[in-house]
Amino acid sequence: MLNLILIRGGGDLASGVALRLHHAGFDVLITELPQPLAVRRAVSFSEAVYEGRWTVENVTSRLIQTPEQLADCLARREIPILIDPDLSLIATFNPSIRLRHSEQAFRPLAIVDARLLKQVAPPLTHSSPFTIGLGPGFTVGENCHAIIETQRGHTLGRVYWSGSANPDSGQPEGDPRRVLRAPADGLLTGYAQIGEHCEPGQVIAEVNGEKIVAPFSGVLRGLLHPGLEVSKGLKVGDLDPRDKREYCFLVSDKALAIGGGVLEAILGYQTSPQAAVSGVRYQAREQG
Repeated sequence: MLNLILIRGGGDLASGVALRLHHAGFDVLITELPQPLAVRRAVSFSEAVYEGRWTVENVTSRLIQTPEQLADCLARREIPILIDPDLSLIATFNPSIRLRHSEQAFRPLAIVDARLLKQVAPPLTHSSPFTIGLGPGFTVGENCHAIIETQRGHTLGRVYWSGSANPDSGQPEGDPRRVLRAPADGLLTGYAQIGEHCEPGQVIAEVNGEKIVAPFSGVLRGLLHPGLEVSKGLKVGDLDPRDKREYCFLVSDKALAIGGGVLEAILGYQTSPQAAVSGVRYQAREQG
């Protein structure tokens, strides 16, 4: 059976999913934007788009462009990153490539939509592989076959086989001041480094001459890749009041919980595809 899982998006939550699947023995391919907007980029495989390769918790991702590079990357037990946000490039790949020393048709076992767009995703088609959606914007049977809850709380990481996930609250988790936002449209210039301790009032970055300062004492947990064009109000950084530098370089508990839900859904589908898609393991939010 083909062992390849396609993940759309390579941010920190998607990277937690990729890490769990990788450690469970699956081959993982991530598709990304030409300029990913991962704030927690120290633990985001998408950083390979800028750097060529990137390592998260001893697992390496590598930017690729061709089917041959994809096969070579998987053979080295790395995670390939392909710039292909609408999946148009991947459709041109040779329909038969060598994966793990055997010829297999290029069709993923499952697709995980981890872009966290928080808006309604496109509908399924008759040819859609088993599709898992993360968080709001998905409804089982319409644009996915299963959903993983992404909202912190008692249902985080649960698999929904019907209904939809909890709606987006529109509010950041914890102290809202921890989320650093662009004060204007323009080019992001970074001054502080991820993992650096910051004192209140310290300049962390600036956009179009307007400074972004630390609202409290803490460690800079994330910052968008410097040099990106950003829009006013966009989340560009994350300041952690726990002030634990090591947390900046570890995949979060939330990402791992979501990754565990994805793994459960895929294994359930592998074991019994019809039962997985038609059955109800956990009730969706409207069921309570």
